[in-house]
This record gives sequence, C-alpha cells and structure tokens, in this order.
Amino acid sequence: MELTGAEIVVRCLKEEGVEVLFGYPGGAVLHIYDALHVQDEVKHVLVRHEQAAAHAADGYARASGKPGVCLVTSGPGLTNAVTGIATAYMDSIPMVILSGQVPTKLIGNDAFQECDSVGITRPCVKHNFLVRDVRDLAETIKKAFYIATTGRPGPVLVDLPKDVTGARAEFDYPKKIKMRSYNPTVKGHSGQIRKATELLAQAKRAMIYTGGGVVLSDGSKELIELTRMLGFPITNTLMGLGAYPATDRQFVGMLGMHGTYESNMAMHHCDVLFAVGARFDDRVTGNLEKFCPTARIIHIDIDPSSISKNVAVEIPIVGSVPNVLRQMITILKEEGLEPDREALARWWQQIDEWRAIKSLGYRNSDTIIKPQYVIEQLYHVTDGQAIVTSDVGQHQMWAAQYYLFDRPRQWINSGGLGTMGFGLPAAMGAKLAFPDVDVACVTGEGSIQMMLQELSTMKQYHTPVKIVNLNNQYLGMVRQWQEFFYEKRYSMSYMEALPDFVKLAEAYGHVGMKIERPADVEGALREAFAMKDRTVFLDFMTDPEENVFPMIPSGGGQNEMLLAGRDAMKNRHEEGMILV
Repeated sequence: MELTGAEIVVRCLKEEGVEVLFGYPGGAVLHIYDALHVQDEVKHVLVRHEQAAAHAADGYARASGKPGVCLVTSGPGLTNAVTGIATAYMDSIPMVILSGQVPTKLIGNDAFQECDSVGITRPCVKHNFLVRDVRDLAETIKKAFYIATTGRPGPVLVDLPKDVTGARAEFDYPKKIKMRSYNPTVKGHSGQIRKATELLAQAKRAMIYTGGGVVLSDGSKELIELTRMLGFPITNTLMGLGAYPATDRQFVGMLGMHGTYESNMAMHHCDVLFAVGARFDDRVTGNLEKFCPTARIIHIDIDPSSISKNVAVEIPIVGSVPNVLRQMITILKEEGLEPDREALARWWQQIDEWRAIKSLGYRNSDTIIKPQYVIEQLYHVTDGQAIVTSDVGQHQMWAAQYYLFDRPRQWINSGGLGTMGFGLPAAMGAKLAFPDVDVACVTGEGSIQMMLQELSTMKQYHTPVKIVNLNNQYLGMVRQWQEFFYEKRYSMSYMEALPDFVKLAEAYGHVGMKIERPADVEGALREAFAMKDRTVFLDFMTDPEENVFPMIPSGGGQNEMLLAGRDAMKNRHEEGMILV
C-alpha cells in the first residue's frame, strides 16, 4: 500500500516506539501535522518555541534513556532549534530532529523560510540527512535512529522537503540497518583490558574518575560492583553525577572547577587514574600542565576520538563502558587480583584528612536565605528521590554540590554547552517520561526568563513540575567572576526590572510562592511538593553576594583551590587569591 511521505514519517515513529514528539508547526511540515492528526499513538506536545522542543526532547531522552524526538518547520523553525541541538550534541544525547524544508526544486533559490539546514547543523550534530526522494524516506529515518542511539550517542537531523512529504511511495521499514561506514566498537581489546586491570591492582593511590558516558551507556551497575571490589575512591563529573551513589563513603564528591577539595586533591596526588566514560573537559582538568602530574592513566571510552584528545593516556580502551567493566570484573575474580590493602588504607587516611576540611561548608543565616540551604532542604523534602533539572550558573553548581544523587538519570543539566533556558523545558520532558516521579527545576532569575513561555505548554499538557528559583537578582556566576577577577566592576550582571514571578506563574495558571525568610524554606517546599497535580513556582529571595566554593581559578591546577573562609572572598587585586 502506498503512503504519503508524511504518513511514512509517522509510521516510522511508531515503528521506533516513539511515544512523545515535541514540535511546532509551520508551512513546510503541514503534511506531517495532518498525518499526526489522524492517529493517537504518537503524542504530540506543542511547545511555544522551537528551542524548547529540542530541550524537552533532550530532557525526555536523558531521563528515560530513549531517543528524544522533535519536529520543527523550515527556516526560523530550524534555526530556533539549533541551540537545543547543540546542547544535545555537546552532552552526547540521543535525539532525532525532523525539520521541514522548502520543496526540492526551490532549494538554493532563497525561497520563503528557506535555510541550509544541513549546512547550519553540520557542526553540531552527529550526522544529518537531506531526503530528496520519498522512496528513501523510511530507510533514512531508520538510519537516523540507529546513528543517534549507538556508539557515542548524539543528535541526528533529517531534513524533509515539503514535496517529499507530499509524494507517495510504498512503505517498507527495515528491521535492521547496516552501514559500511559506521560500525562503532563496543567490545574492548582484551589485552588492553588485562593490562588496565593489572595496573589497577598494583596501584598505591588509585582514583576512579567517571563521566556522563557511564550514565548514557547504562553502566552504573558494573561501575558500582567494580568500585566496591577495588575499594578505591571515586569521583563523578558534573555529567556523571548519579552514576555512583553520592551517599556511599567511597564517593568523594564531584571534581573540577567547583568540585570538593578531597576529590580534586585525590586526583592531583593519585598514582593511577582510571577514567571511565569521561572526556577530560577543561572544567575538570584545570591547567593541563598541572593535571594529575604523578598519574598513569587508563581511559575507557566508546569514542576513539576522545582518547588522548586533551590528555595523553597510557592504556586506552575503546568500547562500551558496561562491556569493558564486566570484563575487568571477570579478570579480578578469576585471577584473584587484589590491590595493596595497606597502601589503600594509608590513601584513605589522607583522603579523610582532606575531607575533614569540609570544603562545602557554608555559614547559614537566620535572616537571609542561603542558596545552599534551599538545595539541602530540597534534598530533605524529596528524600533524595526527585529528578532534578537545572539551568546554568551558580544555582546549577549548588544543585550539583548539595543534592546527593544516588542513581543515574536523576540529574539533568546542560554540562557541555552551558545553555541558559535548558532547565524548564527539560523538566517538562522528564515529567512526561515519568509522570509519577517528582521533578524539580532548579533555576535562577536570569535563566528562567530564557524559556519562560513554556509555562504555557506545561499548563496545556499537565506537567506539574516544581520550579525552584534561586533569585539573587544577579546573573550570579557572572557577578562572581566580576567580583574575583574584574575588581568588582559589575557590568551588566545586575538584573534590574525583574518581574513578579508569583503573579507571572499565576497568569499562566500555576501556583506562585515567594519565600523571603530562611524559616519558611522547608515549609514552602513541603507545601509545593504536596500539590502533586500543580506546577508550583517557588521564588526564593537568596543572598545576592553568596559565591560558589570551592573554586579552581582560571589557570590553576586541581590542588590550587579557593575555599570559602580562607580569605577567598577578598578582592583578588586587593589581597591576592589564597590558594590551598
């Protein structure tokens, strides 16, 4: 039976098991919207901005592990989505973007609402396609989902000219796909795995450093088993939080620019560094010339281009995280390999001394709300079980530091691109993936205004998220850098003329709460989370001068951290930065 290209698109989505599609209509995709209208298996969510369509699909994918899918029209529809596509690309999120295009005969003619979608997105997608023949449509969409979800995941764009979605062809969706030019390696080299396992067993001061690749590959179970077998300290990157339980004693906290003192010091002084699904991002390494100066490095990654890209490693292993870790566990068990327990005890003694500094300590107040306290209470009120999304800035770091994530896919944030506006639509996507789980969006008064219109979408599709706005009336991270490095010249970081967020939330049909006293924080959170069927906007008026600590200053090494309470708050040019 022949179907239109639009009907083929919808059938392909059904074949892939797509349950939710985020999108915004326009002329170039009206054939597809017409085909969506006569079915109910694929639920379409009408966002209010195409960037939100990409972010919501992204949040859905991160929370569920399934590929997120969004649909946008040609021209400005596609360009509006680019920020969301780039966000997913930087964090390796499986996503398929269906974009409308002008008819094939008009491509290149500067037609109305035409843009070079393939050219524009090439730098920020894993792959993209322009479909010129309706007979190629089903196979192309199958390839898109295959590429997006295998190997190192990422967004894949399929550009759909309007005449292709209007033409007719027989529908034949392939069950499997083979691509000669794309064969990701999933099984690691056995010799390299054995060398790595033996080196770990010989270590005196080993450190396990894991990133988002563990979460994306569903490798948390294997990571936990191996880490507990070895007894080594473990740290997660911002993207890897939840891969190993944060409440476990072996977890020494997040590392990097705003990581704990103990995690960064352990990284700096380790003799063997075991990197798993991490990419040695600059926010982790600090000054590369000072990074892990005494460590022999093992690196597992499914993407060979990530290995030795930033930091040279001694034992590279290309393969999927769970596969490689299972092989390592087998070798340890079968050969009875054990680390030096006496050396490990001494190593833990040193780490506990670093831990005793309590680098995440802060001075609470009875008169002004401290943002750290809000996150601690959020963790307490939700029993640590909520899915937490965030925007980007100080609030993002405080959420990462003070909410203890014990499971993967619980923490959803824009790590690589650092996209303000990500948190709210991502929370909406996560809530649609898990309607019965509490979802909190931790944001700031700057970030929330980037995608605030999605409160309308959340009303229409009943996604009752709790919005935790840490309102310090500044672009907080910008202000912090200006305080430290620009002699307190607060250029354009003060947010004047802020809206009344309570009235704004109510205007969209939601509940708004303004909290100004520390004594009211816990009660407000409990009241909000008790309203299971309502979106609640909690506007916490927080200390405008609070800074995120610890902090590795630009150009510093992991052992050169600013700590609160050690003169670190003094102006750099007046007093000099105190490094510990």
